[in-house]
Amino acid sequence: MDLPLLLSELTRGEAREVAARALVVLPTGATEQHGPHLPVGTDSLSVEAVARGAAAAARPAVPALVAPTLAYGSSPHHLPFGGTMSVSTETYYRLVCDLLESLVAGGFRRVFIVNGHGGNSELVQLAARDVALRHDVAVAAGSYWTIAWERLTAAGAGRAGHLPGHAGAFETSLVAALRPELVREPRPARELDERASPPMPADPYRVELHGFWQRIDGYSDSPASASAADGRRFLEAAVAGVAEALASFYARAAAAQGEGAP
Repeated sequence: MDLPLLLSELTRGEAREVAARALVVLPTGATEQHGPHLPVGTDSLSVEAVARGAAAAARPAVPALVAPTLAYGSSPHHLPFGGTMSVSTETYYRLVCDLLESLVAGGFRRVFIVNGHGGNSELVQLAARDVALRHDVAVAAGSYWTIAWERLTAAGAGRAGHLPGHAGAFETSLVAALRPELVREPRPARELDERASPPMPADPYRVELHGFWQRIDGYSDSPASASAADGRRFLEAAVAGVAEALASFYARAAAAQGEGAP
């Protein structure tokens, strides 16, 4: 059968038919405040576009299916601003595990979680590890900006502000490219500091400061410097980077599971 891109468009019989050879791509986002200028669905909107674009680009070498986006995440740090729908750390971890277990029960053996919200990053990786320990399956998990870091930095994503930041120039550019009518004006502006373009995708250790998000009014760097043109370039880089990761993971999983290319 010709494989549709979206898992939600398959019947149960069709899903069973392709499960053993398919790679399910699970986008994980959030519903949370994104400053005074972006919609609360920013993370889900962005990661869904990247996941679908990457899955389409990886074909026909990778029989990728994109699952419905998980639009709720671990976002308790954004609750004080309003507009945020969050689940607890424990609930989110169990939710992702349950979704993975459901796919395993349906016969799927390869899943790649493409994450679009920083607060989910560690939890999706833990869920991937634990489900793969319990079952003979291959599971990968990572945030799209980390997966495509080299391509994104080459495209200039770290020059305008933090990568990925939060509701700053990077995310505002993405929304301006995807849904320009959702970017409210005027966009806030800030003076940038020397940390705006970090040389590495992650700091060597994690720091959490009580009240940090309130002090920066819920957004990073300077959204006023965003543009739709930048957003289109960043999306292209993210899609290409994630598509490469899907192909690499699929080949590695197939080899480990004693199978060749489809």
